[in-house]
Amino acid sequence: MAALRLHLLSLYKQMLRESEKFSTYNFRMYAIRRTKDGFREHRLENDPKMQGELIRKAEKSLEIIKRQAAIGQLFTTNKLIIETLGVLPQSPQNSHSPPTA
Repeated sequence: MAALRLHLLSLYKQMLRESEKFSTYNFRMYAIRRTKDGFREHRLENDPKMQGELIRKAEKSLEIIKRQAAIGQLFTTNKLIIETLGVLPQSPQNSHSPPTA
């Protein structure tokens, strides 16, 4: 059980790290949001068969993120105004809790 938890945590961190590599703001934020939502949605899953399927799906998604981020680096675009003004949302690596008002 501890090995599974460590593997899931590693997979989660890898997906977030790779999502940060998207050069396009919208793709980057979507991949980060989707990763967090997907793991959060299935965090209480106890069925071993379903857990295995979810892990395979996450690993496949990680490969897609890696490939798309690499392709995105080939075709860079100008940064959006939100990126150049320094008004970015809190970094996903540091946002373990929801922002306070």
